[in-house]
Amino acid sequence: MLIGLCSIAGSTYAQSSVTLYGIVDTAIVYQNSQTALGSMRGGHSVIKMASGLAYGDRVSLKGEEDLGGGTRAIFTLESGFTLGTGAAQFTDAIFGRQAFVGLSNPQSGTLTAGRQYSAYYTLLMPYSSEIWLRGSFGAHPGDLDALDQPTRVNNSLVYQSPEIHGLRFAGSYAVGGVPGSFNSGSTWSVATSYAAGPVGIAIGILRINNSTPGGGAFGAASTASGGGQIGVSAVTNGYATAQAQQRIAVTGRYIFNPVLDLSLSYSNVQYIPGVNSAFRDTAVWNTAGAVLHYRASSRWDFAVGYSYTRSTRANGITAAAQYQQINVAEYYSLSKWTGIYALQGYQRAHGQTLGSSGAGNFIAATPALGDGFQSTPSSSSSMLAIGIGIYQQF
Repeated sequence: MLIGLCSIAGSTYAQSSVTLYGIVDTAIVYQNSQTALGSMRGGHSVIKMASGLAYGDRVSLKGEEDLGGGTRAIFTLESGFTLGTGAAQFTDAIFGRQAFVGLSNPQSGTLTAGRQYSAYYTLLMPYSSEIWLRGSFGAHPGDLDALDQPTRVNNSLVYQSPEIHGLRFAGSYAVGGVPGSFNSGSTWSVATSYAAGPVGIAIGILRINNSTPGGGAFGAASTASGGGQIGVSAVTNGYATAQAQQRIAVTGRYIFNPVLDLSLSYSNVQYIPGVNSAFRDTAVWNTAGAVLHYRASSRWDFAVGYSYTRSTRANGITAAAQYQQINVAEYYSLSKWTGIYALQGYQRAHGQTLGSSGAGNFIAATPALGDGFQSTPSSSSSMLAIGIGIYQQF
């Protein structure tokens, strides 16, 4: 039926097109110690299947229509799912990965509306650790700086400028829709990037406001939501009642030659309390990271990365939490569309953080590798994970 509809559209509007695309990815993962989020004991080694470990499973449609004068109407509908069970990735959201419509012009830029990535993510992610180390293993601890998948924003408007001499600008705003409060539940972001020759750099800010006035339990009207609050892991669990989250980050890459490049990143993340939050002082984490990528041949790619995260000593904490993470990744292309990969990650945590009940509940910092282990952290001070998988694009 879809092929028939596309054929009719193609014959009626010669300048229109609809494309079906997607990715299926599955892997086997070993984790040395697994417990539940908020738990400090009872961890055990585990071998499990993980869907979308390197590339999130999806099936999607995108289309465009030439409106004349270089202007195009565009849309994307992207549905995420779990390959191991066939279940939808997002609750009550058939197109939870992306769903937007808009207009694009090479001279004026692109304006879209719907559920989509923030400007912060769109411009900074191409130079982040996620590209080669993959977010499930290689995102910074607990995806603290939101440079991986949880940055989808509901009810958002996104503008992206055309590239002018290597410079690009983007901005996004999502309306919370909370009666009596314009700011509650809203999400906004601005970012800019520059690329010339072997150098690329991007800088951006992302602000996420809780729709619950004064902080507290994350409100359902909060626009930056994938079925719950983003960025909650063993790293930030004690600060989940924040009134707002704010992230400022810089990412960049230098290409030495066709087979070797280096990516660098820095982020400052703040969880800001309100009058109803379970903590009183703004919690701040600073992270620096580097990734070295080597393309050994047309089929083989290798990458190694390191990141260091340190929190501030606020809310009565006397020993600031620190996280050191090492990642290695190997890829082998079987064809243009199919490949196999292996991911390895190790993280060690030191110092103190807040437990789930907030102020006064001091616990030892525990690891949450990348963003694939946010709900299954280690019960000890270290975490080791290894994954081997296969993916196919279509």
